[in-house]
Amino acid sequence: MSSTLLEVTRASHEEVERLERIVVKDLQTEPPTNKDRLYQSHRVRNMIEQIMDTSNKLVEIYEDKDNARKDEIAALGGQSSTSMNVNVFSAFYDRLKEIREYHRRHPASRYVDTTDEYEHLLKEEPAIEFTGEEAFGRYLDLHELYNEYINSKFGQQIEYSAYLDVFSDTGKMSSKLKLTRQYRDYMQKLLEYLIYFFERTEPLQDLGRIFSKVVTEFEELWTSGLIQGWQSENHENGNAKQHEAMIDLDYYTTIEQLMEVGPEKLKEALSAFGLKTGGTLQQRAERLFLTKHTPLDKLDRKHFVKGSRKHEQNGGGMAQQPSEDAKEIALMESKMKKMCDLLHETIVRTKENIEKKHALTYDEIVQEREEDEVQPESESDDEDQQIYNPLKLPMGWDGKPIPYWLYKLHGLGQEFKCEICGNHSYWGRRAYERHFKEWRHQHGMRCLGIPNTKNFNEITSIEEAKHLWERIQEKQGLNKWRPDLEEEYEDHEGNIYNKKTYTDLQRQGLI
Repeated sequence: MSSTLLEVTRASHEEVERLERIVVKDLQTEPPTNKDRLYQSHRVRNMIEQIMDTSNKLVEIYEDKDNARKDEIAALGGQSSTSMNVNVFSAFYDRLKEIREYHRRHPASRYVDTTDEYEHLLKEEPAIEFTGEEAFGRYLDLHELYNEYINSKFGQQIEYSAYLDVFSDTGKMSSKLKLTRQYRDYMQKLLEYLIYFFERTEPLQDLGRIFSKVVTEFEELWTSGLIQGWQSENHENGNAKQHEAMIDLDYYTTIEQLMEVGPEKLKEALSAFGLKTGGTLQQRAERLFLTKHTPLDKLDRKHFVKGSRKHEQNGGGMAQQPSEDAKEIALMESKMKKMCDLLHETIVRTKENIEKKHALTYDEIVQEREEDEVQPESESDDEDQQIYNPLKLPMGWDGKPIPYWLYKLHGLGQEFKCEICGNHSYWGRRAYERHFKEWRHQHGMRCLGIPNTKNFNEITSIEEAKHLWERIQEKQGLNKWRPDLEEEYEDHEGNIYNKKTYTDLQRQGLI
C-alpha cells in the first residue's frame, strides 16, 4: 500500500500536519534557560526544513509530469492508459486483494501508532557547537579577528574591549587602506563569523530576506554616491577615465616631455593604474611611459604596488577593476553593519563580560564558569520546585526575590513608559534614566531622524521630540553664517555691499 503514489501523498500530508502540531506545541512552552531556548529554536528550525522538503515532494507529485498520478487515479475507476473499458467491480476487488495481501505480509502495519515517533522530537537536543569564550551563544569570540586587526596596516594597537566598540565603524578609514587584499580578507572573515554566530543563536531568522533588503538599499545609495567612506570611489564609477584625461600619453613622445607635467600629476596617474608612485621624477615618468605601448597585464610585477591586483584592461585607459572591488568591499561592510545591529545586545554583553573579567582573579573566573555550567542543569532538575513570590518581586543575584524594603527604596514598583521605544515599560527611576543611552532608545531616535543628544533626555513622547528638534534647528539657523547676506564687499569708491547685492550690480555693469 505504501508503495502507491496516492498513499505516499496521503502519508506526506499526514507528516506535514503532525510536524506543524509538534512545532506549535513546542513553541507554547517557555524555555527556562538560554540553553533550552537555543535547543527549542534549532528543533523548530529542523522541523520547518523537514516540512519544506516534504511540501516540495508533494508539489512534484501534484505537477504529475510523468502522468503517474493520473494513471493511478484512472486505474481506481477501472480505466487504463491503453484501454478505456470500464470495469469498476473487477478493479475494486483487485485492489481489495492487494490490500489484504499487503496486511497479511505486514501484520504489524495495522496497528502502527506514530504519535511517539513525533513526540520524541520535543525532547531532542540538537548538536550546537560553541567555543568556551562564546558561553553557549551569550558572548562573541572575536579574539582571532582582533589579533588580525592589531597586526594589520589598517588597524590600531588597542585593547580587546576597545576593539569591540570600533570594529563595526569603518567610515573613518581611508579607501586606500580598504582596497588592500589584507582588509578584504579581514572583512570577509568578520562577516562570515557574524553570520555563522547569528545562525547558531537565531536559527529562526531569515538571513536571506534580511540581506536582500540590505543589497537593495546599498545599490540605491551606491548609485547616489552616499555610501560613507566610499564617495570618491563611487564617483569613479561614472568617471572611469578621469585620471586618463589628466595625462593623455598620446601627446608625449619622450620621457623628458612627460617629466614637464610635474611630480604630483605623475603620482596621481601612477596611482590610478596601480603602479608604484615612489622614486625620482624621471623614474616616475619612465614607469608611466611604459603604459603607453605595453598593456598593464604584460607589465613586470615589480612596477605594481605590493598587494594590488593586476588590471585586465589594455594600456590605453584606466581599468574598471578597482571600482568593482570597492563596491564589493563596501557591500560586505553594509552587511557587516547590519549583522552588528542585529547582534547589538550580544556585543554590549560581550564588552561587559570582558570588563568584568578584568576585575576578577583567575580563581574567580574559573569558579564563575563552573557555576554557569552547573546552574542550568540544577534549574532543569528542580522544575517542580517553585519559589514563593506572591508580590512578583524581581530576582536578586542569588536567584531569590529581593527584600520588599529594597524594592520600595529603588521605586521598582513605579512604571515608566517610553513612546520612542515602542511603548516599552521601564520599572524604577534608575532603569528609566539608563535607557536613554541604551540601544532601544537610540534605535527609536534614529528612526525619527533625530540625534540622541543630552537635549532629548527625559523626553519620551515622539511629538515632543519632533517639536524640540524643530526648535533646535530654527535656533541653529539663526546663528548660522549666511555668506550671501553677511559677507561684505567694497567697490572702488569705498561703498560697502553684501555679497548678493555686489554680485547683482557687477552683472549689470554698474560697478
